[in-house]
Amino acid sequence: MSKFSDLINGDKPVLVDFFAEWCGPCKMMKPILEQLKSQVGDSVSIIKIDIDKNQTVASSFSVQSVPTLMLFKKGKQVWRQSGVLQAAQLKQVIDSYSKV
Repeated sequence: MSKFSDLINGDKPVLVDFFAEWCGPCKMMKPILEQLKSQVGDSVSIIKIDIDKNQTVASSFSVQSVPTLMLFKKGKQVWRQSGVLQAAQLKQVIDSYSKV
């Protein structure tokens, strides 16, 4: 768990995608996140967490459904939504919290 907290405590915002291998909508998120990464570059870290392999992290954030996306800024969760979102929507969310 300390590794996860190291990841989210950095200076740049971190978008976390909680997913599962068996989840259909989660598979739809992969190209969306790749598209997002090409738009935001290194200004945001994007990490994927497999809830089946990281049950402690998933349960500590009460992840009930996948995909669940969370945005962390300096270790604090500032945004959260479940379900598939488009790259443009995610970029808007990231942009709105990057300015704060």
